[in-house]
Amino acid sequence: MDRRNFLKSTSLFVFSAAGAKLLASCSSNSTSTTPAADGKTGTEATETAKATNVSALDPDLKTLEFGIISTESQANQKPLWEPFVAAMSEELGIPVKASYATSYAGVIEAMRFGKVHLAWLGGKSYIGAAKMANAEAFARTVALDGSQGYYAHLIANKDNPIVGEIKDGKGDLYVIENADKLTFAFNDPNSTSGFLVPSYYVFAKNDVNPKKAFEKLVFSGSHEATALAVANNQVDVATNNSESLSRLEKTAPEARKNIEIIWTSVEIPSDPIAYRKDLPEEMKQKIRDFFYNYQDEQILGPLEWSGFVPAGDADWNPIRELEVGKEILEVQSDEKIDAATREQKLTQLRQKLEALQ
Repeated sequence: MDRRNFLKSTSLFVFSAAGAKLLASCSSNSTSTTPAADGKTGTEATETAKATNVSALDPDLKTLEFGIISTESQANQKPLWEPFVAAMSEELGIPVKASYATSYAGVIEAMRFGKVHLAWLGGKSYIGAAKMANAEAFARTVALDGSQGYYAHLIANKDNPIVGEIKDGKGDLYVIENADKLTFAFNDPNSTSGFLVPSYYVFAKNDVNPKKAFEKLVFSGSHEATALAVANNQVDVATNNSESLSRLEKTAPEARKNIEIIWTSVEIPSDPIAYRKDLPEEMKQKIRDFFYNYQDEQILGPLEWSGFVPAGDADWNPIRELEVGKEILEVQSDEKIDAATREQKLTQLRQKLEALQ
């Protein structure tokens, strides 16, 4: 992907005060109060994670658990992933089990407590796992066409009258100008393409708070769920991404025919594969060797991938910059703190942002 263009776009984020109110509002009503696997809220889970981040693994590890984020239903995901997981198990010489969660947060929480040892994640969920679950990215996916990135979309039903009213492909502008007459669905609050990227590029840059703007706003869960909600005319507009829509052509072709893309983002870094840092080094090397060399087209093709390439934690710094930018905006617009405290926090956040660039 062109990282410079992504950074150029994200750097504008820190100068839009309205964006802070928008994202703080969305986050406070989704991620921060969502119970974790142990019943804790996001804030409580984060604090607990600091104490459990280092040694959550069973020292007598006999089976590896591979976590899979919930981009669609388990019924659809399992046939795709089981052959790949079986191949991994054979190559590593240790049983590998696929672990399917009903939310992105479920994978992060399982990894945090050592119940998942490596995982396929999205950019935003990886950042959470790196912070809270001792996760470290070592590979990234490569699409069938060789690309190492994908795109976020806004989608609508092709028969919805709004599609005919959108001019020059500017569906994002149409949506914000007519939000009070529209129903809208994000997918998961830990999703990069289904929440973070459209929250910034569509809403924050246009000084719009989606929580207040739409006739109705919902979080539908997976990309599959938002796509089907649009295809079945349950919502007017929803978030999605290029990979998931490509997948939908195979799992629900009639539904895909009903969907029109009305907005496309800049390219987003492709998905990370990450393991817990405290896995035995010998096992980590075996895992890396498997991913870097695996090229079975019959097994990878249904996953929409051609293989994997080495990657490091810094590959997802552009996503981190959006998160830090959000924090800067929240501090700038926080009327409850005094000027000295605000400046101190802003200095710390700007230093953090600079270190990522």
